[in-house]
Amino acid sequence: MDPVRRPVGRPAIRPAMRPALRAAVAMVCATAALVAAGPADADPAPRTGTRVEVEVEIPGPEQGGDAGSGHVRVPAAGSPAKTADRLSEAERAADGEVTKMVDNGSTADRLDVVVVGDGYTAAELTKFHADAEQKWAEVTAVEPYTTYRGLFNVWTVDAVSHDSGVSGDPDPATVRDTALGSYFWCGDIERLLCIDQPKVDAYVAKAPEADLVIVLANSAKYGGAGYNEPSATLGYEGISTASAGHAKSGQVAIHETGHSLGKLADEYFYPGVPDYEKYTGPEPAESNSSALSAERMATQRAKWHRWLGEESPDGGTVGAYEGGNYFVTGLYRPTDNSLMRVLGKPFNLPGVESMIAGFYQHARIVTPVTPTDRTLRLRHTAKAAVPRLAGADGRQLVVRWYLDGRELKRFEGRTEVSVAELWLFDLRTHRLSVTAEDRTPSVRDPKIARTLRSTTAWTVRL
Repeated sequence: MDPVRRPVGRPAIRPAMRPALRAAVAMVCATAALVAAGPADADPAPRTGTRVEVEVEIPGPEQGGDAGSGHVRVPAAGSPAKTADRLSEAERAADGEVTKMVDNGSTADRLDVVVVGDGYTAAELTKFHADAEQKWAEVTAVEPYTTYRGLFNVWTVDAVSHDSGVSGDPDPATVRDTALGSYFWCGDIERLLCIDQPKVDAYVAKAPEADLVIVLANSAKYGGAGYNEPSATLGYEGISTASAGHAKSGQVAIHETGHSLGKLADEYFYPGVPDYEKYTGPEPAESNSSALSAERMATQRAKWHRWLGEESPDGGTVGAYEGGNYFVTGLYRPTDNSLMRVLGKPFNLPGVESMIAGFYQHARIVTPVTPTDRTLRLRHTAKAAVPRLAGADGRQLVVRWYLDGRELKRFEGRTEVSVAELWLFDLRTHRLSVTAEDRTPSVRDPKIARTLRSTTAWTVRL
């Protein structure tokens, strides 16, 4: 039996459960608990009590291709830490080391991803770094990550575990002493890979910056989880967990970033679950979920109306396909089978647009190389760093220079300009600025388009 939990919608669309559904779910969960339970003293993380709980997304079944199977609340923290007390002095010295795996510039101007491993002993840290590189390669093989990989920094933080592997692999009776307390069978669901979030945060805090967190479990067992609530203390958008040795785990992680970075809704739904048969609530906040038909969307110029009728990379044309955000009817999704519904598929066109918008919430595309806190004189040169895009179309950012707000068209495309080239003939103070703009055809919403530019400026005078 494949253990299940009731599908829990996102806050804007969570209806009250009917008594009959509550009874049915209770029966299913009780049965799942009997099937999954190991010895009482081998439970890797108690699931009830007074501890704080968080909502996590359940990945879809390994063979089904579904992107997810709803949400469940789980404890944020696991059992008391043991690993640190059992490490040797040499192991403690290696624990917490930070490496910049991908360096694309200043943390202030890039989207910083922090990768932490669990279930790796000190002797296996080389394997962890290889696994981190492999998973990041899987992420950046999917658009729009491919085109915009130059906007990301990736940090690894070494978490040294006493035991190799993680709890719940291969079965719920297996318990391992690991740095982050990762465990399968979370909430009695075999493929749900949970972590001890306070322990994760302790390692994430060692990195210079964190906008997104990926936890890799030293396991080949299929599984993962999406912790999509932003961190109130460290600022990251969410945590994706994945088993490092499974071919589909990268897809699970990418799907979860659709929630955390793109703020996208799930596009799958639940036939046969009474409270999710028909949606009758307000218009959802997520950009890829709507109560409007294609005709009403076009008339009202709402949601993804700019993409209607366009061929989408996930197959077919953009329209209004009924079913999504967990509901069978009453809500529509942009395409039939995007990554927000089926693992292995690309993001659809509206999803790509939302992901790019999420990237630019954290990344700036102009970084001053020449300091901006001093006045530049005749002998000085204003230099800026602009990332290169990696898309198949060869498109690059548009770079323009301005003096006192007037464009200097002869400098377009350059990343440095000397003060001598400005032809200043007075002793006044002037403002020299450079702007980089992304004119991607993947963004059609003017509000998003206005966020795809960055400017930096210097004071100059003779």
